[in-house]
This record gives sequence, structure tokens and C-alpha cells, in this order.
Amino acid sequence: MKKLLLLIFCLITASASLHAQKKTRILFLLDGSGSMYAKMQTETRIAAAKRLLSNMVDSLRHVNNVELALRIYGHRSPSSAQDCKDTRLEVPFSPNNYDEMLTVIRELTPKGTTLIAYSLQEAAYDFPKEDGVRNVIILITDGLEECSGDPCAVSEALQRQGVILKPFIIGVGGDPTFINFYDCVGRYFDASTESEFENILGVVVSQAINETTCQVNLLDINGRALETNVNMTFYDQKSKRPIHNFIHTMNDRGVPDTLTVDPSFIYDIQVHTVPPVFKNNVTLIPGRHNIIAIDAPQGQLSLQVDGVTAYPDLQAIVRKHGTMQTLIVQEFNATQKFIVGKYDLEILTLPRLYINVSVEQSKNTIVNIPQPGKLHLMGNQEYFGAIYQMKGNMLEWVCDIDDTQKRQILTLQPGKYKVIYRAKRVTKTYMTVEKIFEIQSGGSTHLNLF
Repeated sequence: MKKLLLLIFCLITASASLHAQKKTRILFLLDGSGSMYAKMQTETRIAAAKRLLSNMVDSLRHVNNVELALRIYGHRSPSSAQDCKDTRLEVPFSPNNYDEMLTVIRELTPKGTTLIAYSLQEAAYDFPKEDGVRNVIILITDGLEECSGDPCAVSEALQRQGVILKPFIIGVGGDPTFINFYDCVGRYFDASTESEFENILGVVVSQAINETTCQVNLLDINGRALETNVNMTFYDQKSKRPIHNFIHTMNDRGVPDTLTVDPSFIYDIQVHTVPPVFKNNVTLIPGRHNIIAIDAPQGQLSLQVDGVTAYPDLQAIVRKHGTMQTLIVQEFNATQKFIVGKYDLEILTLPRLYINVSVEQSKNTIVNIPQPGKLHLMGNQEYFGAIYQMKGNMLEWVCDIDDTQKRQILTLQPGKYKVIYRAKRVTKTYMTVEKIFEIQSGGSTHLNLF
């Protein structure tokens, strides 16, 4: 009892220190089947459960931001009836229901069978619908499913839907091999003795109530935790829901800042670098400061145009080297951070430019392209045709002439070009015209089509 009181004192102290702690709702799901009359050491399983759960409920009345409820199964029908719907919410959630819970626990008389899957399914409706609340189930049982239900499937569905966090299961005097059955349902703890039961109940409630801390070390190419100022999303691995979002920050000592997180989840972490980096299957140890290391070495890429650009909104498509997936469309005369590596740039000039670059740790890679020139196409009618860049003996298409305009102005990169065209109203193919011209950086070229 002294150990339990000491643990509760720690709970209250920790709870008070978390100034922005979320509300936590804990549903105790208690086994009221006949097998709970089996003996542990000095008392029956049900006697130990009633005593220790009563002590816990009585102590939790002093903890802020916590609401309790009690659901019992197997306590109304005899085991001979094999009643697979014998489960009921005996005490619903409310701020001051502690005395009611103590009365129900004291008067409990085990009778029937073990129906875990159906009880978990019904427990989903016990939690009031409210955003920003941590919903926790603590199952106290001494047996396995006896009603052909699938507790794993039910628990996984409830977690995926965001109804509850991963349940805690305390196996009271059960077989240690029960962990193989309950591992997919939640976090299983085996309590073979009354002393183990008391300690485990305190640990489980502590984990249910309190958040814990961690720091994320974003490592550079040399393994130093120097990368920062990027968003990180912590996803629940089960439901894929985002649980936390943090902009990574260095504290006043120059090390990654401490984060307060919920240890009830197994996390998949996405660091929103370009491209993003991931660390999956992250488990936090409650009550400790956890350090999470993620490789995220970064450098910078600056895109610039020589001189005064004639492009109003020049951009470049950036892809990882050798792939076709677009990572980002980067503006020119702007700087962007990238994960260290090789990238392919498709610069949306006329004609398009293709450049391969390497981004290095903590360095700024600068890509300069020459200032474009202007082409003034002047005609006295409308034309079919296109502009081609001359590359040796080959012609590479650049763009079509606007066949609805007599005159137009195009911005082109420096180089040698050919325009091939024919007047729209002409019906003779041999009247196709070819003209070669050259674009100078920063210059203007006038070309008569008539």
C-alpha cells in the first residue's frame, strides 16, 4: 500500500507539472468471470483486483484532468449460460464518480464467462466524443477469449479509427504464455502475485496519465545533431493519424529542444525536409527522456539568372537524380534546403534546360543560367509553324508559333535557332519558309515573317 501511495504522489506531482496536459479518460474493463475466484498467494484474484483497484480509484480523485469509468463483463449470468453479451458499463465517465465506482467494485460478485472482444467493442461507445482527449482502456483479466470473438481485430480497428489508444492488459495470476494471445490486443503485463499486481497497476496508470519527453537529433553527414528549423510529424503507426507536429528547434544551450509527447503510441516520424526523411516504429519509454536520432544532412540550392531577367516567374522542377518524381518546383532567385545528394533540374525556360547538381552538407550550391534574349516575330498575317533549336545537324522543337497572332514576342535562351512556317491562307506545301536566327543574352532579335 505504501508503494502505491508513493506512486500516486508521483502521479499527482507529475500531473501538476504538465501545465498544458490533455484530459485523459481511463476505462477500467474488469473481468467478472467465475475464474476470478482462483487464488493468487494469500487472496483470490477477484479480492486482490477489488482491493487494489479500489485503492487506485480512491487515489486518482486527487489527480487533475483525469476521468474514470468502469465496465465489467461476466458478472451477471452464470458460467453455465455462456452469455457472450454479458458486459455492461456500470459507471460512466463523469468528473466525480469515484464513490460510485468504489461501491460497484465492492459489491461485485463474479459469475460467468470471459468475453473480451465484445466487451472491447462495446467499450468504444463508453467514451464521450470529444477532440483532444486521450482515451485509454485498462483491461484486468485472468483468462482468454471464450466467446469466439477476435480481440485483436477489435482493438486494431478501434486504434485505427482513433477511438482509443493502445489498451493496457493486466493478466491477473494468468499463464505467462498469455502474452502470445494479448500482444496484438495491447501492452500486456503479467501479474502472478498480489505484489506484482500492485506494482503493475501503478505503472500502467502512470503510463496512461503522464506524457513523457524526448529530443529528436537531426544528424548531419558527420553524425552531429546540427540540423534544425524543419517540421516533424509524429504519426500513430496504427491509425496513421498525425498526433504531434513540431518545428524542430535548438534550445538556448544549442542542443535539440525537449518535446513533451504521449508514450502510448508507436510512432512513424516524418521530417519534412526535401525530400522528406522517415523513421518508423519508434517506441518511447514512459517516464524517461528518449533520444531519437534521424539522419537529415542538408545543404542549400540557389537558382539565379545572370543580369536582369526577362522571365517574370521562372521556375525549375527538381527531382532526385535518375527519377521522374517531382520533389519541388523551385523559384529562381530563391534558395531552398535539400537533403545532401544528387538532383536533376528541369528549368522551365525556352528551350528547357536540364542540369545535374550535387547538394553538399552545409554548403550553398549556386546554379546560374544566362540572361535570355527577346525574339520579335513580325508578320502581316497569321502563320502555322514552330521554332527549333539547332544542335549540329539536328533540330529540336522549342515551341509553336501562335497561329492566332500576326506578331508575337518570345523570351528565349541564347543560341542558334530556326523558324519554319507557312501562312495560314496558303494551300501549297512548297511555300513553307525557313529562317535561321540567333538569340544573344540580354539582346533583342527582330525577324520578319513576310
